[in-house]
Amino acid sequence: MKNQLKAGALLSYLALFINSAISIIYTPIMLNLLGQSEYGLYSLANSAAGYIGVLNFGLGNAVIRYTSKYTALNDKESCSKIYGMFFIMYGILGIIAFIAGTVLTLNSNLLFSNSLSVDELEKLKVLMGIVTLNLSLGIGFGLFSVIVLAHEKFIFQRLTVIVSSIVSPLVMLPLLLLGYRSITMAIFTASITILSIIINIYYCFSVLKIKIVFKKIEKSLLKEIIIFSSYIFLNLVINKLYDSTDQVILGIYSGTIAISIYTIGTTFTGYFSGFSSSISNVFLSKVTGMVTKDAVDFELSDLFIKIGRIQYLIISFALSGFVVFGQEFILLWVGKKYLISFIVALVVLIPMVVSLVQSMGGVILQAKNKQKFVTIINASVAILNVPLSIIFAQLWGALGCAIGTAIAVTIGNIVVINVYYWRSININIPKFWMNICYMSLPLIISIFYGLTINKIIPAHSWVFLVIKIIIFSIVFVVLMWFTAMNKYEKNLFFNPIKNLSQKVKIKDNIA
Repeated sequence: MKNQLKAGALLSYLALFINSAISIIYTPIMLNLLGQSEYGLYSLANSAAGYIGVLNFGLGNAVIRYTSKYTALNDKESCSKIYGMFFIMYGILGIIAFIAGTVLTLNSNLLFSNSLSVDELEKLKVLMGIVTLNLSLGIGFGLFSVIVLAHEKFIFQRLTVIVSSIVSPLVMLPLLLLGYRSITMAIFTASITILSIIINIYYCFSVLKIKIVFKKIEKSLLKEIIIFSSYIFLNLVINKLYDSTDQVILGIYSGTIAISIYTIGTTFTGYFSGFSSSISNVFLSKVTGMVTKDAVDFELSDLFIKIGRIQYLIISFALSGFVVFGQEFILLWVGKKYLISFIVALVVLIPMVVSLVQSMGGVILQAKNKQKFVTIINASVAILNVPLSIIFAQLWGALGCAIGTAIAVTIGNIVVINVYYWRSININIPKFWMNICYMSLPLIISIFYGLTINKIIPAHSWVFLVIKIIIFSIVFVVLMWFTAMNKYEKNLFFNPIKNLSQKVKIKDNIA
């Protein structure tokens, strides 16, 4: 299990690195071939139709939770029975998602007719129809990918993601060069989803040897699962409001170009979320097991702080680098017309970082089945985000939407949630923030150093930018290593090297 956890986390970061590298190469080519307007239209279709994605009802976390529970109790029969129930539930939700997405697609002109042309509206309907089919299939057969995670087969799951990330641009770039556009991109994405479903089904039955048994489930268990999932479902709706509402609002009031600018800016927030969730997600099964075995509060609190420190090491490195070099990067990457995307990204990212380094709190809440208060608070904040973004979007376009979102995130995910973690689930929040403040000193020094380099040596080419990033990275790592990192964190770096050297020595001795 430990090997799966470590390998899963490492492969997650490898996948993030590959996705980032591919994005850097692929995005400017795609933007050039599609054009700013059609890229905005493609983003709008994914955002608008993407709302049906929340109709998986948060069952994935419920599958993981109850699989971990019955595995800890060594109750295979109950595990097979709940798989049968979940299979039916996923299928019903997939059908509902398809119907809801179809209705939304057919009525899309009612929302966007003021800002889109007739041709754009027709293309938007086609795109939204394909996205609807893609998401509906993903929901309907979503059980199997979650079962893989529930059995902690992180290596297989992460390798599947990596292969998909590599194959997608390799296929799409030739098609774009041949003249195909956004509709082809949407069709290919749906094809990848179908292939992934087939692979996961095969793995579940042939490798994991799972059984799906359709028997009557106790009403009390079904009620418990529905209550547990309903809170996660509300959180999914909230997250979707954070993630996609701004694009829809811009689609209503500002048009496709503003959407394109905002999407490029928030692309970076997706990378940061990946940095955080890649670690915290692999701990859901472990934390559930700890809670099932009645782990005491200080053990969960220590895990929260330990994982938060690791997340902060990685996220603070990425954030400081973006603060220093983000503007030059965007200028070289996609050009001057997207420079405002840098400000958009910063406005959203800075408050978002706090919630990212505390993502283990959400995992602990799920394991304890204590999401009610957080869901209510986040729902209130998400609702507040809508009028704020509407008002600010009409004043400042894409940047206005970013400001509205940042205000909402600050209220919900910084102020309120920290009080709740501290007072209600006994996480030592003062100790956590003492750790973060102590680790922030090298971050601040690195940023000042990097900004000084920028004034002396502006980057007019990728070569100069890469050289500056390398110099900055060395300074950051050295400062963190000697002033902020503890023995455990240093061993996370040294242990893989030691293990590799030991394996090499053993092979040499055998030879």
